[in-house]
Amino acid sequence: MTALHVQSVGQGPPLVLLHGFAMHGGLFAPIVPALARHHRVHVVDLPGHGHSKPLPEMTLETATATVASHASTLGEPATICGWSFGGLVALRLARDHPGLVRRLVLASTTPRFVSGGDWPHAMAATTLARFGDELAVSYRHTLQRFLTLQVQGSEAGRATLATLRHELFARAAPSPATLSSVLRILAETDLREEVRTIAAPTLVVTGERDALTPAAAGAWLAHAMPNARHVDIPGAAHAPFLSHRDAFTGAVTSFLDVDTPQLFRA
Repeated sequence: MTALHVQSVGQGPPLVLLHGFAMHGGLFAPIVPALARHHRVHVVDLPGHGHSKPLPEMTLETATATVASHASTLGEPATICGWSFGGLVALRLARDHPGLVRRLVLASTTPRFVSGGDWPHAMAATTLARFGDELAVSYRHTLQRFLTLQVQGSEAGRATLATLRHELFARAAPSPATLSSVLRILAETDLREEVRTIAAPTLVVTGERDALTPAAAGAWLAHAMPNARHVDIPGAAHAPFLSHRDAFTGAVTSFLDVDTPQLFRA
């Protein structure tokens, strides 16, 4: 079993935080104190990111299996909060290991990251491929540009960007092989059919101005899942938990305060 780096704080029902592509769990630091008031918060570095060792083969399935293998440490069943790529892991975890998941919080998450003839709510596949090529040539510069895109259009874009840049290089950078593997996951994964079978009560949080995972994708996701609702944060972009911290934590804590999650949609 590949060990994951996990930081845990607080007391109460377990809440697991899964970060996005090329990042690490430290990015959640600004919201952890509020969430830890009533929950045991476990902040995870996904395989090959931050302080966690890479997997021999990084796929959505192996990343998900690695998180599942730490269930006894993280607590079960737990609320899984996934941001962006972490949201894909959260969805697959709920699909493959439903007994481990009590609820889902999906932040800036989409079942499919690239657009297609029947899926306009995403970036073009050529845009993602070009990003991969640029990453191979100039890792640091390309990721800094990626951060700029993540907060594009956000009302608090400059302050959010400063936080993201600081956190990005606060821990070990993912290897080129890990980054390439995750890009492949983003390019090839399509969970639109799978999400229809996920029964866990789910909160989908989007940013009104998100250019990477448009709010329309989150609205589709919440409609397709059996027991989900959608909250769109006005003025936010791809990192609403940083740019609109109070609105994000307010939506999440309200969701987690519901005593009977199976009746959430009603």
